Amino acid sequence: MNKKLAAALSGGAVLMLVLSGCSDDEDKVGTWAKTFCDQAKPQIQKRANAHQIIISTAADSKPADIQDADSKAFQDIADADRALAKAVESAGVPPVENGQKIQQDAVRELNATAVSYEGLKKQVDALDPTNQQKFADGLQSVAEGLEKIEKSDQAALAKLESGELGRAMAKQPGCQKPTASTPPASGSASPEPGAPASTPARSTGGGSPATPSATASRE
Repeated sequence: MNKKLAAALSGGAVLMLVLSGCSDDEDKVGTWAKTFCDQAKPQIQKRANAHQIIISTAADSKPADIQDADSKAFQDIADADRALAKAVESAGVPPVENGQKIQQDAVRELNATAVSYEGLKKQVDALDPTNQQKFADGLQSVAEGLEKIEKSDQAALAKLESGELGRAMAKQPGCQKPTASTPPASGSASPEPGAPASTPARSTGGGSPATPSATASRE
């Protein structure tokens, strides 16, 4: 069940940072990309660390520890998304075709995602860690809600995955895939999918972050 939770989260950071458009002025596009990516870098790192918090919480951890880890991770991602939205705004209108719409859509989706993650945090916080079975069932509901959020984000942002602006951003160090700084928790290196229902399995599996439905990777 937490395998689903980790898997669903893996794709959002990559998808939300890919914007599209077309322009003949590569210098202007590159300048915009650098402006945004320089501001985005700490937020991308924050998201990566939050993802790692969930992965590194051992499958046999106490429900209360899982609750605290997931709650913190969801809030951190929400905060990072809002900061990314501000970074898109402050970078200005991208110098590409339909740049204003691209900017407005990105800001709207990032802010909407932040609200959704805060909703998941509230849902996690409301779980009762003293009742292991109810906690497991509640966390399953959180995982299902997260999958819906991520699917919605991906559908809305899929059109932004290609174009001159996306290529320019891919060249910027600030928008490169980060390495999470949160160290793995003891005992988290080999959680099994069949972990007890009282403490749903958490994943450290590999795979491409662009295909969250097919992997349990967290970046």
